[in-house]
Amino acid sequence: MIERGSRSNRWPTFRMALAAVAILSAMLTPAPALAKQAAPGEAAEIARCIRVAARGLGWLEKTLWGLRTQEAGWIGAEIANTNGTHDLGPLQINTWWVPRLARLIDRPEHQVRHWLRYNACFNAEAARWIFLSGLETTGAYWKAVGVYHSPTGWRQRAYAAKVANHMRIRFGPDVFAASSAGERR
Repeated sequence: MIERGSRSNRWPTFRMALAAVAILSAMLTPAPALAKQAAPGEAAEIARCIRVAARGLGWLEKTLWGLRTQEAGWIGAEIANTNGTHDLGPLQINTWWVPRLARLIDRPEHQVRHWLRYNACFNAEAARWIFLSGLETTGAYWKAVGVYHSPTGWRQRAYAAKVANHMRIRFGPDVFAASSAGERR
């Protein structure tokens, strides 16, 4: 007969097994950008949601597309980060934002988390809010793009450069021309 240990004796073994599964899973999982491509209908839904979230502001739509291309998420995505958080949905909203969004819309955190993963329009609206909050706080467009990704300055700069490159590729070299800047106002 196998003797059952106390719960406290089993916990370290369970945690080690769980950690081993997590490490193995991480090693066998492709990088997030390569993990899954959106299905054609899914891509159209994400595009529609980005248009809706931009509210007719071309500069904001371009920004959201730059963020979406960099993040490379999909409907249902949940990508683990090394710091214990997860990135959710098409625009990879970090779970760090879940409590803040839940308070903002007065909904339970588990519901907000679910919507971020499975509702492309809720995900795009959250991305819009995060970016515009960063823009309001910093007063600087590219700083706000960087804040979307990280609170750390050097990470913000690297991220903003990647997003700018995605925007140039998608919208052409004139994406940052004076007419685009004037539209922002």
